[in-house]
Amino acid sequence: MKKQLRAWLDERARSFVSESNVRNEEAARKQRLCQKRGAEIVRCTIRGQIVSKQTVEREAKVMYIAHHQFLIQQRGSLYIEEQVEERCACFVRGELVADEPINRTGGYMEAPRVEREQWTGERLSYQYDRARAVRYAETWWNRHNPAFPSFPVDCTNFVSQCLYAGGAPMTGYPNRTRGWWCQNGSWSYSWAVAHAFRWYLSGSRIGLQAVEVAEPEQLMAGDVICYDFQGDGRFDHSTIVVAKDQNGMPLVNAHTTNSRMRYWSYEDSSAYTLNIRYKFFHIIDRK
Repeated sequence: MKKQLRAWLDERARSFVSESNVRNEEAARKQRLCQKRGAEIVRCTIRGQIVSKQTVEREAKVMYIAHHQFLIQQRGSLYIEEQVEERCACFVRGELVADEPINRTGGYMEAPRVEREQWTGERLSYQYDRARAVRYAETWWNRHNPAFPSFPVDCTNFVSQCLYAGGAPMTGYPNRTRGWWCQNGSWSYSWAVAHAFRWYLSGSRIGLQAVEVAEPEQLMAGDVICYDFQGDGRFDHSTIVVAKDQNGMPLVNAHTTNSRMRYWSYEDSSAYTLNIRYKFFHIIDRK
């Protein structure tokens, strides 16, 4: 099975390359997005690591981690995008018959909307260090920092850690519906839940603060994008901007489906719909 899985991953990798005639839906989405932004995938490699195997009679299900690396060329410049996803390969009588992602991105963690802070004149001065936030995002994009809790849907927890590494101050402890904090084995809803985080950034006047901008190209490294994939008003994903592409558009890092230097729009994601809505937040200093 290992040999078959390796051969299949090599075939999948070829399907993502622009000149390949091999296609699947995941590769097709990636290709369409690249074409839209004037880019092409010139090389792709996929490494697989088996996590577990379940066998029932003649059928075996293999859970594994697939680490994709895409070498992307855009207007004469090259960069590497990475994505790590959990997948399940199904074998019948030793033959590979199916391989599907285990998609956790877009999972919605229910939480009450965070309470608006009652401003008392205190602002908790800070200067946001974007370089430190981005360094943290690059260091931990594909692993868990044991100093913080981890969640099955971990995107907002990861972005919060990046902002904290950049010097954003925690406020509101121990009320989980107020402020933005993670302390003593507990956390505010805004720290870990995408929908609560989106509303916190929209209304905070104490501690970590942001202003909403209209277009993604207005964002800088260290800023935040929130995603409502279904367009139903419930935001279910968060990313942090780590760079810009040759068109001046954001590239982001994220958890859940761990991603590095991914194009901001997520049009290559299976969670994407035509109803998607975004919120673009520029983190501001408070002196």
